[in-house]
Amino acid sequence: MTPSDILALIKEKNIQMVDFRIVDMPGRQHHVTIPAVEIDEDNLVNGIAFDGSSIQGFRGIEESDMVMRPDLSTAYVDAFTAVPTLDLVCDVYEPDGTRYNRDPRYIAQKAEAFLQQTGIGTAAYFGPELEFFVFDDVRFASEQGGAFYHVDSEEANWNTGKDAGNNLGYKVKNKGGYFPVQPTDSQHDLRTEMVMELMKAGIRVERHHHEVASAGQAEINFRFSTLTTVSDTVLLYKYIVRNVAKRYGKVATFMPKPVYGDNGSGMHVHQSIFNGDTPLFFEEGTYGNMSKTALHYIGGILHHAPALLAFATPSTNSFKRLVPGFEAPVNLVFSKGNRSAAVRVPIAAVSPKSARVEFRTPDGTANPYLAFAAMLLAGIDGIRKGIDPTQHGYGPVDKNIYELSAAEKSEIRSVPGSLEEVLTALKADHEFLLEGGVFDREFIDTWISFKRTTEVQPLAVRPHPYEFQMYFDL
Repeated sequence: MTPSDILALIKEKNIQMVDFRIVDMPGRQHHVTIPAVEIDEDNLVNGIAFDGSSIQGFRGIEESDMVMRPDLSTAYVDAFTAVPTLDLVCDVYEPDGTRYNRDPRYIAQKAEAFLQQTGIGTAAYFGPELEFFVFDDVRFASEQGGAFYHVDSEEANWNTGKDAGNNLGYKVKNKGGYFPVQPTDSQHDLRTEMVMELMKAGIRVERHHHEVASAGQAEINFRFSTLTTVSDTVLLYKYIVRNVAKRYGKVATFMPKPVYGDNGSGMHVHQSIFNGDTPLFFEEGTYGNMSKTALHYIGGILHHAPALLAFATPSTNSFKRLVPGFEAPVNLVFSKGNRSAAVRVPIAAVSPKSARVEFRTPDGTANPYLAFAAMLLAGIDGIRKGIDPTQHGYGPVDKNIYELSAAEKSEIRSVPGSLEEVLTALKADHEFLLEGGVFDREFIDTWISFKRTTEVQPLAVRPHPYEFQMYFDL
């Protein structure tokens, strides 16, 4: 769209406010709202100034002046504001007009450009499957004299005996949420409204359903797209899901493991590379009909997985999900059907153009721009170096891994067990991310330091409620 198109849209839709939005390093959106009467071609082209020192992971106060410039193709008429509002996703610039190296959207764009520079292909396509919980009540606190959290859902398994005045008894059993009809599925209409709003926003939705866990776990799948575009879609998807939940007096969270003892929420990421209209991941008659390019891409993902997870599972809570027994993809192998494998090769109803690999370990706490860019770079490294996943001991493994003998299990590598471990892995293995100038060392060092000082260390020094149960009487 051109500035003239945006000005015409403002007039057509009687837009009163225009929202300029950026994304910070962890993946949260921030916005500045401007009256529509103040919008003109100049600020649509040159953007507006903001204080970068107030954005997490950006700048110090001594060099805080920055500029956000809107990408006009991202225009979205907001469905959740009291007055008609137009939202625009922005890129971040330095005051001198150069792009800001810590802008996650810039990193995603550089990753796409690097793929073309390699000559491997012209476009990488990503199709994330986001899972989330919708709760009726969430309370938590972390104070000097105590800490707790409490989540609740009307359909939660633990509420079968609740005296609520009108307990209708239809609850979702632990690991029993895939996928009963109403009335057990109490959130069908809620998800349908989410889908309707996503479709109004121009997002092509493929399906929605209840997920495995009790307490309101859901999944809504949308159509794949190119790396930066699909990252924009992930943030808009989260915005719409959260705000529709709020309409219903509920709250949605993409936290990977908010409920103990049941399945967590992941973000399985389907990915493929095309050269023009030619798909590069299909070869009929091979394992999973995968081409050598696809297998080497898988090899790159699995070889770099410990470091890659610093962006793909970047929270301390991520590793509460990555434990055996809850369909969690904890095994660094690939497989045609094993859902506990880190990489799955979909084989049902696959055509040459739909041939793809599915990286199952990521979750919704990832910043999509950074995570997808890092995945693409790992895959490109595998292709360029010819990393054969079988020769490196990554499978394929098509047996039930939980039923393997101890000797067989000992040959299978697992994902790291904590955020600190993957940050250490990133420190040791990040050269593949520097290719093409997509990431730089300053960004990598900042990410590691930021995660350690704001997440790993603060959690490590706080007593946990369960520690009282384990140790109080010793």
